[in-house]
Amino acid sequence: MQVREINIHLKRNFTKWKKFLQFNEIQVFSEKETASIDKTFVWEDNGEILATGSIADNVLKYIAICSKVQGHGETFNSLVSKLENEAAMMGRFHLFVFTKPQYSQSFQYVGFHELAKVDQGVILESGTPDVHDYISSLPHFDDQSNSRIAGIVMNANPFTKGHRYLIEKASKENDHVYVFVVSEDVSIFSFAERYELVKAGTRDLPNVTIVPGKEYMVSYATFPAYFLKDDQNVGRFQASLDGTLFKEQIAKPLNITRRYLGKEPYSKTTDVYNEELSRVLPPDVEVKIIDRKQAEDQDIISATKVRAAIANDNIALVKKYVPDTTLEFIKNNWSELQTRIKEGSIK
Repeated sequence: MQVREINIHLKRNFTKWKKFLQFNEIQVFSEKETASIDKTFVWEDNGEILATGSIADNVLKYIAICSKVQGHGETFNSLVSKLENEAAMMGRFHLFVFTKPQYSQSFQYVGFHELAKVDQGVILESGTPDVHDYISSLPHFDDQSNSRIAGIVMNANPFTKGHRYLIEKASKENDHVYVFVVSEDVSIFSFAERYELVKAGTRDLPNVTIVPGKEYMVSYATFPAYFLKDDQNVGRFQASLDGTLFKEQIAKPLNITRRYLGKEPYSKTTDVYNEELSRVLPPDVEVKIIDRKQAEDQDIISATKVRAAIANDNIALVKKYVPDTTLEFIKNNWSELQTRIKEGSIK
C-alpha cells in the first residue's frame, strides 16, 4: 500500500474519502467535524482507499481500516505511528482519541491510555504532558486528604455576578474550592481574558483556587462526535464522558467530593448536561445545583445577556450583570469586543 496526504477540503477528495468512511460505518461529516482537520492521510492500493486517518489540532480522528486489508493490526499500528509522527512535526506531542469502546484496546496497544469510558464512547490520550502531569501542576493543600473540597467548572464568557455567587456559595460551604476555567478559545472572551477575570473577581476569597481546565474539561464546542450515529444524543454523550473523566481523573486525586452547578432555566443543552452530571458523578462526587443569581429586579443574571448588551451598545445593562472587575475590562475593550461579536465570534 502507498501512503499519501490528501486535501479533504477539495470536493473530489472529500467525496471519495467520505464514501470509504461511510462503508466503514462512520456517518457524521458535519462542518463542525471536518473544518478543524489539518491533515488527512490515506493508504491506497491501485487508487483504492484501504485505510485513512486525520489530525485535527491534537486529536486523531476519522481513523478507519478496510476489513479486507491483510495484517489489519500491523496496518493500524503503522497508521497511528504515521499520524503521531506527523503531529510531532507540527509540534504536537500530546494527543487524544475519541472512539467507540470496542477500539479502545487497539489504541492502548500502541501507547494510549484510557481517560474515561461510557457506553457510547471512550477518550484516550498519549504523550506528554499527560493527566498525571496536569494534576501535579495544580496547587495542593497541606490538609488535602482531610478537607472538604469542591470543584466548579466554568467558561465565564465573561465572568458575571452569577458566577461570583456560585463560587461564593461553594467557598462558604467547603474548606477549599477549585474553579476550573475551560481553556478552549471558542468564545468572545479569550481563555487568557476569562481566566484573569475569574481570578480578579474572586481575589478576596482565600480558599478559592482558580486553575486552567486544559484539555480535561471537554468543551461542547470542540467535542468530536464523528463516530456516533446521527440519531444519538451528542450532548448527553459528551456530558457523560466529561463527567466520568472529571470523577475518575480529576476529583479522585484532588479529593474533590462536591461539584457545584448553576441551574439553567433557559438552555436545554445545559439542563441536559446537569442531568447527566447528576447521574454520573454520585456517589463519589456530590452534585449541588444552585439557583441562578438574580439582579435587584428579579432578572436572572447570565453571560449571554452580558454579550447581548455589549452587542446592543448598552453599558448600563452590562453593569447590572457583572462585578466591577469585569466591568472595568469590558469598558476598556468595548470596541474590540463589539468587533468580535460583529465578526461572528459570539458563542
